[in-house]
Amino acid sequence: MRVNKHIAETGFCSRREADRLVAEGRVSVNGARAGIGTQVEPGDEVQIDGQVLKPREARPGKRRHAYIALYKPVGITCTTDTSVKGNIVDFVGHQDRIFPIGRLDKDSEGLILLTSNGDIVNRILRAEEKKEKEYLVGVNQAVTDDFLRGMARGVRIHNQMTLPCRTRKIARYGFSIVLTQGLNRQIRLMAAAFGYRVNQLRRIRIANVKLGELRPGRWRNLTDAELRGLLPGEEGW
Repeated sequence: MRVNKHIAETGFCSRREADRLVAEGRVSVNGARAGIGTQVEPGDEVQIDGQVLKPREARPGKRRHAYIALYKPVGITCTTDTSVKGNIVDFVGHQDRIFPIGRLDKDSEGLILLTSNGDIVNRILRAEEKKEKEYLVGVNQAVTDDFLRGMARGVRIHNQMTLPCRTRKIARYGFSIVLTQGLNRQIRLMAAAFGYRVNQLRRIRIANVKLGELRPGRWRNLTDAELRGLLPGEEGW
């Protein structure tokens, strides 16, 4: 298979990120610098920055589906429509047929979950489950207490009031917000109602799953503990 697909299937990074590493001369196959079209055969040694690329650990025998956490970069669209340039499915390049759980705007970055198990998507997303989503937000003017209180109380967007949420100032032009909703462009529209423009938006947590040290474009398998937190009582992963 092509070297970018091989790298993606190890879980090291997406195909697009792998192409970038190859173009920068950071990938070798059997000691020779790899090119975009380099093929990898079984038993070949692939290195990135001089470190041998390890194969992805096999999923536990009881786990029948893929569950991954991705740091989605800005510019990637959360759609399974592969005719859309920059769609998230092609970006990840996973060996299983996966699709995103919910959305993250094209202009936003951060944590998004993907799975091959369509049966659990709606159960994770249902508003009554009150799954928290935490974001770090950069805006174009100084964050005030009145602004934070107004955001926390709720704002009318899409002809409805948003649910109460938690907000906290983290910098002169930055704040964190914890939502239990996922309305289209919710934070951007909420901020706009107070005259603010969102310049940067990064999701750092979904329920018990944290972005942590994951770098843009990289993904990892969810742990059993994370799955239990997302899907209490679920079996047959």
